[in-house]
Amino acid sequence: MNVRMIYLPQSLSRIKLAESQDYITYCQNQPASITDVTPAPRTDRAKHLIPRANILIVRSQRQLTLFDGNSPFRQYPVAIGKPATPTPLGNYAVATKITNPGGVLGTRWMGLNYDAYGVHGTNAPWLIGKMVSNGCVRMHNSHVEELFTLVNIGTPIYIRD
Repeated sequence: MNVRMIYLPQSLSRIKLAESQDYITYCQNQPASITDVTPAPRTDRAKHLIPRANILIVRSQRQLTLFDGNSPFRQYPVAIGKPATPTPLGNYAVATKITNPGGVLGTRWMGLNYDAYGVHGTNAPWLIGKMVSNGCVRMHNSHVEELFTLVNIGTPIYIRD
């Protein structure tokens, strides 16, 4: 497989596209490098998923527990929302999964089916265990990466005090 990589100058990399546009046309006179890429072999992701996965987040303990049915499977420390912007209590589900969202979101994002809240990694791991977020649940990147591979879209998430 050949991949053609075009590097945009700084001035163009900041352009925001209109809603109807999917791409920037910019390459007629610009050099591009052509590289051979061998795709990584596909792994059977289904064997890593927990079939009856559900997640319990206990805000008072700042802890996320992954269950397989009724049996605890993994536990992770988390950071939750600060008092001014608390993590919302309730029953939700994983609605989106994004790899490498970057910045304060760390290496993985699992969006809830409620507003703009989610479970994600962090670029400030020393804050895990504290009440510091704008309502999201933050995890160590290595922990959220593991959780990301074990759950699927639709996995229930229960947030309790």
